[in-house]
Amino acid sequence: MLTILFDGIAYGMLLFVLASGLAVTMGLMNLINLAHGAFAMAGGYVAVALVNKAGWPFAAGLLAAFVVPALLGALMERTLYRHVYAKPHLDQVLFTIGLAFMAVAAVDFAMGTQQVFVQLPRALEGQIDLGGVGIGRYRLLIIILCGLITVALQYALARTLFGARLRAAVDDARTARGLGINVSAVFALTFAVGSGLAGLGGALGAEILGLDPHFPLKFMIYFLIVVAVGGTSSITGPFIAALLLGIGDVAGKYYAPQFGAFAIYTIMIVVLIVRPQGLFTRVAGK
Repeated sequence: MLTILFDGIAYGMLLFVLASGLAVTMGLMNLINLAHGAFAMAGGYVAVALVNKAGWPFAAGLLAAFVVPALLGALMERTLYRHVYAKPHLDQVLFTIGLAFMAVAAVDFAMGTQQVFVQLPRALEGQIDLGGVGIGRYRLLIIILCGLITVALQYALARTLFGARLRAAVDDARTARGLGINVSAVFALTFAVGSGLAGLGGALGAEILGLDPHFPLKFMIYFLIVVAVGGTSSITGPFIAALLLGIGDVAGKYYAPQFGAFAIYTIMIVVLIVRPQGLFTRVAGK
């Protein structure tokens, strides 16, 4: 039971890091970015290329998996995404889903269709025994690293000057500009960090989830479920939702293998029936 709980927490933490960028852009920037998974895929392939093929240390591969998608996200935000901020949500959906399919086609052409995994260092392979409970070393790393990212992200959004500027820019961009806030720069940096977190999540998840060109489409629904169940008031909602969904998904697949794949959808339906706005919600301005 404790092993299942541990694996569920690790999976939930991974889901949160993968979806946190979408939670920020959708909840705070009022942008529906269905191409979010493409940045996660980019981070995964960067890690695979550098660690598996170039022989980089695993930690350096993870760092690159954050930096490269972050730079790519900043470039695309300045050249593409900024033009759809004020568009209706349907236009945003059509635009970003088109980007997702373009990313799938490009990676399929460049990398092939075979599923790949990141090679882990020997120190992260196998399990350790804690009180009679077998705990995977790599999953323990995911929990620790994702936990630190969660705390840092929550602190940055709630307690720093940048977080205050972001909330002001979202609630009333005109007033924020009048107060001297560079709204465009704030949005660009926010989008870049969200893309980088997606890339880092993709690199961390490549060993567990596998990586192939259809990654953005296969896991898009999971990102959306995390945000829908958690709500858009803050990072807290998606974080709790990701843990709930991760534990429920792992437990469902263990105790009821025939129906385990439906566990995450059942949790979503129950939560949204009780709280249609999600666990937490926030009215975002523009």
